[in-house]
Amino acid sequence: MEATIVLDNVKHYPVLLKEIISVISPQHGGTFIDCTFGQGGYTKEILNYKNTKVIAIDRDIECKKKANLIQEKFPDRFYFKNLKFSKLNHLKLKNENIKGIVFDLGYSFIQIKDQNKGLSFNSSGKLNMMMGLNEFSANEAVNNLENQDIEKILRYFGEEKDAKIISKNIVKFRTTKQVSTQDLVNIVEKSKRKKNFKVHSATKTFQALRIFVNKEISELIYGLINAVKILKKDGILAVVTFHSLEDKIVKYFFKNISENKSISRYEPKIDQKKIFFSMPKKKPIIPLSQEIKENYPSRSAKLRYIIKNDNSYNIDTDLVEKFSNLLEIENLGSKL
Repeated sequence: MEATIVLDNVKHYPVLLKEIISVISPQHGGTFIDCTFGQGGYTKEILNYKNTKVIAIDRDIECKKKANLIQEKFPDRFYFKNLKFSKLNHLKLKNENIKGIVFDLGYSFIQIKDQNKGLSFNSSGKLNMMMGLNEFSANEAVNNLENQDIEKILRYFGEEKDAKIISKNIVKFRTTKQVSTQDLVNIVEKSKRKKNFKVHSATKTFQALRIFVNKEISELIYGLINAVKILKKDGILAVVTFHSLEDKIVKYFFKNISENKSISRYEPKIDQKKIFFSMPKKKPIIPLSQEIKENYPSRSAKLRYIIKNDNSYNIDTDLVEKFSNLLEIENLGSKL
């Protein structure tokens, strides 16, 4: 995942903001859930429209500082909870008509620059990467997991071609001392067979560890499943992704619940499942050149959305089964 803001820690750059607002249409009022509150970019824009209410959640407790400021300004229209979005179903929403749910799967510039979080390869000291409500850190993963486990994490979560040699060199290094952030960067740089001077050598390794430590695969899968259950008729689920792995999950899920599988006319007729969602755009919405110019990390952002056509709660999907191999890799954390 990449940062969704850039340049400084004063101005906030929520990615695809105009496009998100156009999709969820807060001008018509209603209750919206901001599943990745962060610095509150989407939330503040939604609350600018009258007759709107925002329920915001974020696993990072540091976000509560920004949430408190918004709470003071909109005491009756804003609510914040320190919660992982996979637990959306834990919110008390009995009397809420949820019109829109938004996920921005990127990290903020402030989070990336926070030395204590250790999300950046420019950080110093111990590896951390915990975004909040975690079970273990990157330090525990890198310094305790077996060679083949680390290789799987790097290969499948970071799509790192040199995963095998990097994991081997990590295990070899830690026989003398624990692997720190800068140690890991050095190990990766020495392990890479081909250098890409446009992208830092450690980018994919750090991405993989962030996904693993924060269980981002299961978070996304169960977050999506719970989100579509919560939405009411005509409600919209909008998701902004930043790398191919998470976009693959979102794309598959949206297609899976918005259309039936094509069947050959030569095959026997079978009962098709009821379709509860529509997907107006097959292709993702991407940032315009002006936004990329102002906020370069937004270049990899993709916005996909679906609209609920029915008030049904029971949504049929095989999303968990489809990505069970990734969930199994996530479960390697149980060894820590």
